[in-house]
Amino acid sequence: PMRKIHRMSAIDSFTVCCRFLNLQQAARKAPQQSALGFRKTVYKFSVIVQLLLGEIPDRSTFSQKGMIAALKPYLQICQAVRVGDLGAFHRAMQEHGDTFKSDKTYSLIVRLRHNVIKTGLKKINTAYSNISLEDVCAKLCLESVEDTRFIVAKCIQDGVIDATIDHETNTMMSKANLDIYTTSEPQMQLHKRVAFCLDMHNQAVKAMRYAENTKTEWESAEERRERMKQEEERMNSMDSDDDF
Repeated sequence: PMRKIHRMSAIDSFTVCCRFLNLQQAARKAPQQSALGFRKTVYKFSVIVQLLLGEIPDRSTFSQKGMIAALKPYLQICQAVRVGDLGAFHRAMQEHGDTFKSDKTYSLIVRLRHNVIKTGLKKINTAYSNISLEDVCAKLCLESVEDTRFIVAKCIQDGVIDATIDHETNTMMSKANLDIYTTSEPQMQLHKRVAFCLDMHNQAVKAMRYAENTKTEWESAEERRERMKQEEERMNSMDSDDDF
């Protein structure tokens, strides 16, 4: 059963990644001076899918001409996910819930709640070597200590944080942080960026158009000499006619 769960999770992550790449290509190929409504829709979904992948969209995405007002609710969601503020996330959901439902992005944004909790828990794990679950519950704005216990245990099991739970003292104890440069994470990130650049290059090559290589466009050196000779004879004949 556990293997099946991991397989389903991998398939889901791959599907989300493919959707994000498709959205990026659609945004690049869309006309930049027109089709504003289409571009708004693309960027709305692109922001949410990128957040689901654990990435933070670039700030310039939300400041594009003609899109600032449309993407403002998504900027608030992005800020809540970035800092791991579940309270800000809930406030944004309450304030802009109707907008998200109208944009057909509400169900996707609901899934971001887990990302907000994970980000907040990572920051707590980094800042505190020992903290009670009651304090974790308060900082993450969770409903109860029991919910906090299950969430912390799940994050530890999934490798989100490197910590342990002391059930006797009801505390979360963080382990020493590992230097990320001793892991394969930098290599994975570099591979991801190189793959993205190569894919962009391939898409650009496919989109290029070349003129047909017809015989009238290209001539050999011999044909060029013959053409120059004929033009020279024609000019000489015209000069002789003028003299006459």
